[in-house]
Amino acid sequence: MFKGTGFGKQVEVAGEVVFNTGMVGYPESLTDPSYSGEILLQTYPLIGNYGVPPYSTVDSFGVPIHFESDRVQVTGYAVAELQEEPSHWSNSKALGTWLAEQGIPGIEGIDTRDLTKRLRTKGTMLGVLIAGDGVEPDEAREKARHIEDPNSRDLVKGVTVPKSFEYKGASQATVVVIDCGMKYGILRALLARGVSVVRVPYDSSPEEVMGFNPAGILVSNGPGDPKKCAKTIQTVRALLEGKVPIMGICLGNQIIALAAGADTYKLTFGHRGQNQPCTELRTGRCYITSQNHGYAVRPESLEGTGFEASFMNANDRTVEGIRHGSKPVFGVQFHPEASPGPYETDYIFDEFLKEALGC
Repeated sequence: MFKGTGFGKQVEVAGEVVFNTGMVGYPESLTDPSYSGEILLQTYPLIGNYGVPPYSTVDSFGVPIHFESDRVQVTGYAVAELQEEPSHWSNSKALGTWLAEQGIPGIEGIDTRDLTKRLRTKGTMLGVLIAGDGVEPDEAREKARHIEDPNSRDLVKGVTVPKSFEYKGASQATVVVIDCGMKYGILRALLARGVSVVRVPYDSSPEEVMGFNPAGILVSNGPGDPKKCAKTIQTVRALLEGKVPIMGICLGNQIIALAAGADTYKLTFGHRGQNQPCTELRTGRCYITSQNHGYAVRPESLEGTGFEASFMNANDRTVEGIRHGSKPVFGVQFHPEASPGPYETDYIFDEFLKEALGC
């Protein structure tokens, strides 16, 4: 039990407690759909010092620049120190005010280093965050023993689009994104390269996807256990039989692997931050990447699928990317669009669109 000061909405929530090592980018992280069902612990000690920028700051396509979705996606938020008087030219409101408006509770003043070390040792755990008056410790402990694991639910259903949406790019070429909780950063990266983008729900059929005559198909990031996305896996399995180039990001990488007959497993504490080193096996070059996932592809299960590992995490040697031996199909476990994080792997979008436009 960690006792601190509540902020945001005074409410009780439960979820999987995970940590992120990023030093900046909390508006992007808090709105990342991959955090659905999770209580996010920030390891950097001071959070909120530059406030929250307005949603009205958009790019030329009308997509918000400083956020990854249209709302806060985390279940709860935990920090060491909250700055309640932010100072930045883009600030529109304080972080605590924003979370209160979004109905999300937070806690500050706890020993975040101690909690992070516990999660690093024992792995991610389920927890209860109670912000409000009259919290009874014994009652809180009892509640913590009876938490439903959010990964047992179909979390993607709550973050996908309800229907298809189209964004007109500079060219007629269209990329269909199977939206499992797509970050705006992916949308911005595609639109900036001139293609039109169609977002379709995660449970769309192969016929619905191909009905948009795509030059390429992208399976997006998203929350939870990839094996819960049964319809998406079935659709991607059918699409793998065709010739249209396919790219997967994060959860999308795992879904492609499952569709091909490989397996995935839950990591002890996952990879969440902006400084994960990944080695490209073909060249031996190491890239610093932005990541947010709790599952990974089991390397030995790729045998006989036609896929092989293309990237490897330099820290723990987990699979960070897969590529088919003869088809224009690949996936990466990290986020080439960053948001927040380094952009040195955004060349992967160029590789994908080169395949798509040449198809």
